Amino acid sequence: MEFRYLGRSGLKISEIAYGNWLTHGSQVEEDAAHACVRAALDEGITTFDTADVYAGTRAEEVLGRALKGQRREGLEIFTKVFWPTGPGPNDRGLSRKHIMEGIDGSLRRLGTDYVDLYQAHRFDHETPLEETLRAFDDLVRRGKVLYVGVSEWRAEEIERALKIADEMGFDRLVSNQPQYSMLWRVIEEEVVPLSEREGLGQVVWSPIAQGVLTGKYRPGQPLPAGSRATDDKGGADMISRFLDDELLTRVQNLRPIADELGLSMAQLAIAWTLQNANVSAAIVGASRPEQVSDNVKAAGVKLEADVLRRIDDVLGDAVFRDASHTVSPPTRP
Repeated sequence: MEFRYLGRSGLKISEIAYGNWLTHGSQVEEDAAHACVRAALDEGITTFDTADVYAGTRAEEVLGRALKGQRREGLEIFTKVFWPTGPGPNDRGLSRKHIMEGIDGSLRRLGTDYVDLYQAHRFDHETPLEETLRAFDDLVRRGKVLYVGVSEWRAEEIERALKIADEMGFDRLVSNQPQYSMLWRVIEEEVVPLSEREGLGQVVWSPIAQGVLTGKYRPGQPLPAGSRATDDKGGADMISRFLDDELLTRVQNLRPIADELGLSMAQLAIAWTLQNANVSAAIVGASRPEQVSDNVKAAGVKLEADVLRRIDDVLGDAVFRDASHTVSPPTRP
């Protein structure tokens, strides 16, 4: 395993992180989830990402049980706050009340006294940004949170937060967690240049585009049984944008490149994201331990410039690049 700094902070994280968005507490039984976490640990992964909303808070519980007994100082545990975790009007968003109550719930479910990174899961248009950042800073001062970051924020939102933090003397954001893959590059034009200037690192999710970049979805063929595209718990909606026959044909044309490099399609896709120097880690998920072992082989892979050009030539205009695709709800969900 290779390690990278999280942005300009002093924290090193494994460049392959393990995440449990659509698996733990939802798609995967607990024994299988524990087996995947053990595989991640065996492969040298030290960074684990989750969120309070995943599987209705159950994902944090499963991860906490799976990591029980591990040396806490040897792990980096990330979680997030924003989406609803209860029925009340304050069980959501980035108000001081929800952040303070949210971290206590996450720590209890994870079975830890602190998280290494606490992330604002979306931008909250209904809460003053100063209130959110002060609450985050208070959690840092209390030792419940070591670093703060965001997820799926636009460049101008990150920039505003950094300006307020500097003016008010708060700890600065160190990271953003965006979707990023060969097919989804919406952060490249605005978020990445800002982050490079200001010292944020990207902890990217869905580096294999919800499984599309593994090549298992073939043009003109039925969707594989049990795949993300057939999941009714949130996966199918997100992957649908990639299930176009022309795009799927282009993905199949990446296979010769992967074969020449001795990589699986998934390894090629994950390694591609890690060629971006602003990426601190790529998050992988798994429903089986062998998927973890396969994905981890992308760590440390160097793709030469001619390979990157060939990938761009194959994918052409199938790539999503428009920064406006990064959107937070206009009101709290």
